[in-house]
This record gives sequence, structure tokens and C-alpha cells, in this order.
Amino acid sequence: MISPVNLRRFLVAIYLLAFLAGVSAFGAFFWQTRQEYRQLLEAEARAKVRLAEVQERVREQEMILDRLRTDPAFVEYVIRRRLGYAKPDEMIFRFREY
Repeated sequence: MISPVNLRRFLVAIYLLAFLAGVSAFGAFFWQTRQEYRQLLEAEARAKVRLAEVQERVREQEMILDRLRTDPAFVEYVIRRRLGYAKPDEMIFRFREY
């Protein structure tokens, strides 16, 4: 038969092991959650940078669109430059770029 002192020590050891296992499991869960949180913060920062870049591009394109709507000289410049149009009696020379 087990003495009451040994039984008490055995039960304390069991409770201590159970407590340590619980703390270890919680620690592992907390560590993993913290890592995921850091990754999400980094992804958010990257998304904010990309959003700022895209917003800047949209602003630039809106300015170009506004100029196309209101500035005939700019429209002519774009048509001549991008589409290669010329006025009558005008010659266009195109050179290959190396």
C-alpha cells in the first residue's frame, strides 16, 4: 500500500506536470499567434505602400485625362507622338533605337 505522503507527492507531481504541459501548450499557441500577427502587420505595410503607389499613378492618369479633355495642344502632341500622325506636307523621320 502507498503511504499518504507518497500519494500526495505523486498527485502534486501529476498536477505539476499537467500545469507545465498546459503552460507549454499555451506558450506555443501564443508564439504562433504572435508570428502570424507580425506577418499580417508586414502584409498590411506592403499593401499600404502599394496602395500609395497606385493612388499616385491614378492621380497622374487623371491629370493626363484632364489635359486631354481641355488642352488641344496636348491632344495634338499625344496624337503626333504616340500615333505618329503628321500634318499635311510634313515628313516624319523615324530612327531605330538600339
